[in-house]
Amino acid sequence: MSTLTYLDRRSLGRWMFNGAAGAVLGFILLPMIFVTWLAFFRQEIPSFPPDGYSLRWFAAIAGNTKFIDGFVLSMQVAVGAMVIGLSIGVPAALCLARFRFPAKESLSSLLLLPLVVPGIVLGTSLYVFHVEVQIATELPVLGSIAGLVAGHILIVIPWCVRLVSASLAGFDRSIEEAAQNLGAKPLTTFRRITLPAIRPGIVAAALFGFVVSFGNLEMSLFLVGAGRTTLPITILQYLEWKIDPTIAAVSVLQILLIGSAMAITDRFVKLSRVV
Repeated sequence: MSTLTYLDRRSLGRWMFNGAAGAVLGFILLPMIFVTWLAFFRQEIPSFPPDGYSLRWFAAIAGNTKFIDGFVLSMQVAVGAMVIGLSIGVPAALCLARFRFPAKESLSSLLLLPLVVPGIVLGTSLYVFHVEVQIATELPVLGSIAGLVAGHILIVIPWCVRLVSASLAGFDRSIEEAAQNLGAKPLTTFRRITLPAIRPGIVAAALFGFVVSFGNLEMSLFLVGAGRTTLPITILQYLEWKIDPTIAAVSVLQILLIGSAMAITDRFVKLSRVV
């Protein structure tokens, strides 16, 4: 009797845990479901229940050059920040994982600091820094694409360091030592042994760095130049004058783009190993 009671309690606890997890997941997905639903409304002013469904708002995106230009600029900045962030973050993660030096903990905290600092504060600080640099050097830094990319690199590096470090945490260094004992040079060892082992972390870092940069709004508001807007800024400016399902359609396209990238990436490199 006591054994059956124990099993019943375990089963009840499992059902309660699964129910709570499902409720939390549903709460997280609820806004995305409503946004996707809203993108297909026929009427210009959203109301419930909808009068009908249409694809007119997706067609309106193609006819709006501001959305196209914002998307292109966001892609350029995100790809540039991702590539440069990886070139800095991967060596930094290797340095933190492999070497011991006095300022190791301080450097680790410094590399992760952009995740803690609010975007508004970071954007304001970078704007003031760009002003000072332009005054001191007379270089056209303020409002430039290079300045915008440099700012986005700061928010990409923490993701690179964290995810690559997660891959290195479970890596057995004796495999590298065995390769070097067999005559492999350090560069060959890194290319043939270390790099394939940490590839899931690098791919995950590239993906999450791209997503964070592509969707950044707060910092970009301070760093973008006159006549240029990233896609999040374009969406914000559009909402200042109109409220229609066009923005919901733009959001659906972003969800499909990012979701497809994650699905394809996970098909070849299992992100669950590092995320």
